Amino acid sequence: MSIHSSGSRSNNSILEVSLSRSGSKARPVRYGSKGADSEGLSMSQRELRDEDARLVYINDPGKTNETFEFGGNSIRTSKYSVLTFIPRNLFEQFHRVAYVYFLIIAILNQLPQLAVFGRGVSILPLTFVLFVTAVKDVYEDWRRHKSDRVENNRLASVLVDGKFEEKKWRDVRVGEVIRIKANEPIPCDIVLLSTSDPTGVAYVQTINLDGESNLKTRYAKQETHGKEGFGGVIKCEKPNRNIYGFLANMEVDGKKLSLGSSNIVLRGCELKNTSLAIGVAVYCGSETKAMLNSSGAPSKRSRLETRMNFEIIWLSFFLVALCTVTSVCAAVWLKRHKDELNLLPYYRKLDFSEEGEVENYKYYGWGLEILFTFLMSVIVFQVMIPISLYISMELVRVGQAYFMIRDNRMYDEETKSRFQCRALNINEDLGQIKYVFSDKTGTLTQNKMEFQCASIWGVDYNSTKDNMEGEQVEHSVEVDGKVIRPKMKVKVNPELLQLSRSGLQNVEGKRIHDFFLALATCNTIVPLLVDTPDPDVKLIDYQGESPDEQALAYAAAAYGFMLIERTSGHIILDIHGERQKFNVLGLHEFDSDRKRMSVILGYPDSSVKVFVKGADTSMLNVIDKSFNMDLVRATEAHLHSYSSMGLRTLVIGTRDLNASEFEKWHSAFEAASTAVFGRAALLRRVSSIVESSLSVLGASAIEDKLQQGVPESIESLRIAGIKVWVLTGDKQETAISIGYSSKLLTSRMTQIIINSKTRESCRKSLEDALVMSKKLLSSSGVANDAGGSSDATPVALIIDGTSLVHILDSELEEQLFQLASRCSVVLCCRVAPLQKAGIVALVKNRTSDMTLAIGDGANDVSMIQMADVGVGISGQEGRQAVMASDFAMGQFRFLVPLLLIHGHWNYQRLGYMILYNFYRNAVLVLVLFWYVLFTAFTLTTAINEWSTTLYSIIYSSLPTIIVGILDKDLGRRTLLKYPQLYGAGQRHEAYNKKLFVWTMLDTLWQSLVIFWAPLFAYWSSTVDVASIGDLWTFGVVILVNLHLAMDVIRWYWLTHVVIWGSIVATFISVMIIDAIPNLPGYWAFFHVAGTGLFWLLLLGIVIAALLPRLVVKFVYQYYFPNDIQICREAEKIGYERVVESGQIEMLPISDNPPR
Repeated sequence: MSIHSSGSRSNNSILEVSLSRSGSKARPVRYGSKGADSEGLSMSQRELRDEDARLVYINDPGKTNETFEFGGNSIRTSKYSVLTFIPRNLFEQFHRVAYVYFLIIAILNQLPQLAVFGRGVSILPLTFVLFVTAVKDVYEDWRRHKSDRVENNRLASVLVDGKFEEKKWRDVRVGEVIRIKANEPIPCDIVLLSTSDPTGVAYVQTINLDGESNLKTRYAKQETHGKEGFGGVIKCEKPNRNIYGFLANMEVDGKKLSLGSSNIVLRGCELKNTSLAIGVAVYCGSETKAMLNSSGAPSKRSRLETRMNFEIIWLSFFLVALCTVTSVCAAVWLKRHKDELNLLPYYRKLDFSEEGEVENYKYYGWGLEILFTFLMSVIVFQVMIPISLYISMELVRVGQAYFMIRDNRMYDEETKSRFQCRALNINEDLGQIKYVFSDKTGTLTQNKMEFQCASIWGVDYNSTKDNMEGEQVEHSVEVDGKVIRPKMKVKVNPELLQLSRSGLQNVEGKRIHDFFLALATCNTIVPLLVDTPDPDVKLIDYQGESPDEQALAYAAAAYGFMLIERTSGHIILDIHGERQKFNVLGLHEFDSDRKRMSVILGYPDSSVKVFVKGADTSMLNVIDKSFNMDLVRATEAHLHSYSSMGLRTLVIGTRDLNASEFEKWHSAFEAASTAVFGRAALLRRVSSIVESSLSVLGASAIEDKLQQGVPESIESLRIAGIKVWVLTGDKQETAISIGYSSKLLTSRMTQIIINSKTRESCRKSLEDALVMSKKLLSSSGVANDAGGSSDATPVALIIDGTSLVHILDSELEEQLFQLASRCSVVLCCRVAPLQKAGIVALVKNRTSDMTLAIGDGANDVSMIQMADVGVGISGQEGRQAVMASDFAMGQFRFLVPLLLIHGHWNYQRLGYMILYNFYRNAVLVLVLFWYVLFTAFTLTTAINEWSTTLYSIIYSSLPTIIVGILDKDLGRRTLLKYPQLYGAGQRHEAYNKKLFVWTMLDTLWQSLVIFWAPLFAYWSSTVDVASIGDLWTFGVVILVNLHLAMDVIRWYWLTHVVIWGSIVATFISVMIIDAIPNLPGYWAFFHVAGTGLFWLLLLGIVIAALLPRLVVKFVYQYYFPNDIQICREAEKIGYERVVESGQIEMLPISDNPPR
């Protein structure tokens, strides 16, 4: 093990522990970076047999649909119809076990032997909950139906009997030929047959499909392009969700042609910069790739709700215990009084209604009576399981989501986009995050590339070198009397600019010419002319699939190599005022296996040249062995220097092709591109013919600047006790440089770097690293014991994707987890998308800590879906990450207010709300239970059945919902100023077993006070059951609302209205119920409320029941305050009076690894 340190051995020195091993390449594993060769073969190796494919007869929908009736083009995103709504909606709602529980209780109450409440009253609570949810579902589905109608009734131009006629989209069928005009949306998935462009190219925008606004190129086959009539047959794969792949072949005039993803245009795209395109429908309606991908992100379950279910199970056991006690006591009572049952009033008596017959009146024998007593107890005590809690939590989450969406702190001015809450069921999980896994490019950085440096033939042209500041130049050309200039300005190196203008006069000028020619041509950029206020000036906008390509094209234009026009067959450049045309003889696009792309250009003098660009790891392997290695080493040194500055690098290479080499490549390319099977792998092999024996022209360096506020955000998250791991596909040097600039890495950190090539070297590296980290932690502990610095030496782990190939899904995973747990920062470089998900799973499967993944691209989707909470950045790489996420926002820095403010509030509110609902329902159940003990266990209730039903609907439900949405334990300023306060959610302070037990003990005390105080007061009086029942009703309602009022931190006018309004509503409801002659307890309230004892008892109940809670709360907050309570007091009296230095001492953040 070698240890490197830069600077003196002081506290600020950087200690780097390098654990780099070499060895042979080992086989990939599940989370490893699998070779694309095998993948490509597996996807397209087989020949499309008739039974595995669909046959589409061009311009013959009748024959196409003759054997198999393919789906029509009508789409349906709605879930319900008029006939299916009620059964399907009920079926979906009853997936909740609690609803099934209450349905069973309602059914039991319909049986005459068990009818405790009125039959209608017993169904009311469940009906109300089902109705509210159904209304919400109806509204959402009505909006879907409306959208579907608009979509299906659009008009398309379809070829019928040799003429194009307008047809509604829903009537389009597979096999029909469709004509699309510029800026029109595509009605279904079509294979291009012809376009208005002479070369058969069409430009489409896929923003509605994947969110990417850049134009994509699609091509019509030359055999069908420009034809008058259309015929032939297409054999294509069955419908699937892969929007980036298409496997098919087409037979036209006896010739078999291959079709790929560049020949199909998908539903949802729009035709741009092409006046006309004609295609044949191959997939329609629900079979289109867009519709097959329309399903949302997988649903996730809140951790708090999962814990809540355990408490509900305990409450269920408690409910069974109450029912068991009641039935056992009833059994004992029946045994003791079996001889008196015929004579006891109000319990059992003989029925003398029939002459000559004497029957037992509603008595079914000792055994059945015990069973009925148990079931009746379940009915009476049913509210112990809070049915209203589920609907209340849904409403609270909707309210919380509204305020998160409306928060201007999370509004992105640049994209004019607000925060999106795509998953309403995990709001509170935002307050318990311990690990954040972040992508780098586009997440921490802007993904807006800017050309910075160039190394050409071993010479470093850096605009900041030798304090020579680069200048922004605006190169322009004149075409048809109009001035054309690039849309984006680029900072250039004056020396390089001057050399580029020298043309081909010398060797150095020729190399620079070739370098910028490669930048301008080796891409898939589409140049678009954009109007300006000045009619004589137009801007050229380079549209491309990659921001890197755009940056390089703008850089070439700034140095005088302006791309003017691109078709599938040629490229036109303006090179320092001289227009030149190059024939595009071949193009091998970038793929993740080769990590490079190449273009074959035919020069006007008939010479042929190949230009290749790609990652250094792939390019340096294909250099000509006879090439000057000094130049290669100089270029590598520049690459290392650029990477250390945090720049993204590419290597540029070239080679000449003679006629025989070109013919060899061309014949192989034609054979591969028309292959029916194995096409992707064959094309990859063909590319190696020209992508070899290259001469290195140089290297480019592009800056991807950090987003605003990223360093401060990472620092806040670190102080909050959240571990930030960065998972990137960039080079190690680039990632480390960005780590320093983003404050992820600091000079105090000890860096442990693992770069291993074999499993054995990985094992040795991990063992060495574990020993090293243990020594560092133990030395910090010794220093603390000796009175030294209290801060432990932070450790940063830096590991590459090759090492992860051998570690993930092997026995080494546990060692990696142990090592990572001891590190403050983990930085993973050169990782594949599946490895990102593997890293998240590594932590998620071994600890109960909450994980959050944040990214912006399609390569982050697996990581986002693996984490407990997934956040998508709506950035430059499309919307795949957003569509797979639970929450979406415009900038990484919004993560701080999302977690530290809204996450904290949501967790505190929901945690309290769940406990309060348990308490609120248990108080009522225990009062009913105490009454049962005094009524011979007959399950009669003193509280009116309507009051029992309305208790969870009107009397006490609204306050807890409003408080759950609006209450704030601390202000925004405090939560941002002291990120340590976020630790309350990580420590589960708002909801845990201890709080649950204390809440239940408090509930027991309050129920005893409510029941026994009136019972003793009216023991010898003539007050009837209904009157004392009303007193118990008021006592419970006033008590639970005052209990809530005691815990409210922020009072709003709405909070006052719902809390005091609920008490008033209870009085009004009871008076109305008692004023109805048909109901039991007629006029009971008016009799008992006329006495002073009634009101005195109400006051006494409230004081006696709440006094212990008040005392405990005072002692706890005054003598044992936590961080939140201290800051709350500081907010009340002002920070200046409390803390002169602006700091409040917080509890230390525990950074110990989980056991």
